[in-house]
Amino acid sequence: MCSSDEIVHRLIGEDAEVREALEQRFGTTDRSGIAARVFADPDELAWLERLLHPRVRRKYLAWLEQLGGGADVAVIEIPLLYETGGEGLFDAVVVVTASEEARRQRAGARVAERSGRLIPDDEKVRRADYAYVNDGSLAELQTFVDRVLEELRS
Repeated sequence: MCSSDEIVHRLIGEDAEVREALEQRFGTTDRSGIAARVFADPDELAWLERLLHPRVRRKYLAWLEQLGGGADVAVIEIPLLYETGGEGLFDAVVVVTASEEARRQRAGARVAERSGRLIPDDEKVRRADYAYVNDGSLAELQTFVDRVLEELRS
């Protein structure tokens, strides 16, 4: 599995070009400090996304290329898949969502701050090949994942 969030963390932590751009723009590479700025200012967020999104896409496409034909299923976690127009790059899209209450319990105050710019869940679910509302147990989520993997492999 490949995670876009992990790629972003590595870019901010290790990519000299990204780190320099962040230092010049924000005076820091501290993710929480940058998040406070960009989620309060849409122009700053747009700048950050222009910096990171193309690099993230190159990394996950390179990961897929490395796999070649050796994997029957490759999973890439992309929270902003629809927002970045990336859904056409994949054979199938799985959307995992949760109720507002579950999100608040898991992520706290950040949910409202960051959710406003996202495509609504009902639209993501409508566009997805598979969808799951993750308000239950880990066992229930695993059952869903197992079913999707079985279908994708057949």
